[in-house]
Amino acid sequence: MIVRDPVVASKSVALYARVSSPGQKEDLERQIQRLKDYAAAKGYQVSKEVTEIASGLNDKRPKLEKLLADTSIGTIVVENRDRLTRFGSHYIETLLEAQGRHLEMIFQRDTGDELVDDFVAVITSMAARISGRRQSKRRAEKIKACVEAVMLRRG
Repeated sequence: MIVRDPVVASKSVALYARVSSPGQKEDLERQIQRLKDYAAAKGYQVSKEVTEIASGLNDKRPKLEKLLADTSIGTIVVENRDRLTRFGSHYIETLLEAQGRHLEMIFQRDTGDELVDDFVAVITSMAARISGRRQSKRRAEKIKACVEAVMLRRG
């Protein structure tokens, strides 16, 4: 006999995967596949798969908002906490639990020390922003070079 959490048995399960930029689309596909594999191994009947391309710092994510508002979803499965949001995931967990719902993470990365976890999240966020700026600068330089090449051909 298989015993399941009553939340999972009575309500639907949704998978939520997120990456920060369009250049990570392949990562998004691999992430959703890991979530599908996990759900299948747990025997979950997945009713919704949600993928989103947006910064974890962006608090205006329409797909996540719609998923959180959908009370037919009993369990939301994410790969790890930072795929949901960089900060404040505890508040989301608390609200879901108050509604008889559940947030499930495949990989728990928390150290158990809230200050250390926050510090790691801040450093990760800063590193991502610095990396993004470098990529933007490289793209801008490539565009500038193309424009200059076209202008030279015309001139």
